[in-house]
Amino acid sequence: MGAGRAVSISLDGVRDKNLMQLKKLNSVLFPVRYNDKYYADALASGEFTKLAYYNDICVGSIACRLEKKETGVVRVYIMTLGVLAPYRGLGIGTKLLNHVLELSQKQNIGEIYLHVQTNNEDAISFYKKFGFEITETIKNYYTNITPPDCYVVTKYIPQSQSKK
Repeated sequence: MGAGRAVSISLDGVRDKNLMQLKKLNSVLFPVRYNDKYYADALASGEFTKLAYYNDICVGSIACRLEKKETGVVRVYIMTLGVLAPYRGLGIGTKLLNHVLELSQKQNIGEIYLHVQTNNEDAISFYKKFGFEITETIKNYYTNITPPDCYVVTKYIPQSQSKK
């Protein structure tokens, strides 16, 4: 008796068969509705989109889109990262973000960015802990939420010179 069960946080890929989990999470976590293109991009990103499970309960997700710049360089756009309120502060968001950061480094992707509502101080401080910086402010980015302004928050990952 005494020490409880070990807590298990696991990540799983998003596929057609569990896409509904991502849709349900998003409807609870975010003040906007996402369209079919969002879900198509999330599926197309492969390993860059994950569901997070806490003791086998789906409690969070990260959904990314891979973008090719005019120069041909690929960057990662984090469309959404969220964890249900009762499960915040347990390292789930950290595990999701670290997964994308490590995957980006392995694939020699040097830039990851996202948009954050200017009053979302929790999110801004969370990303800053991982080396993200505010690189731009966009006025009236959001249409149906207040404030409508957002920050572009970016992390540049140093690229290793040798590819193995």
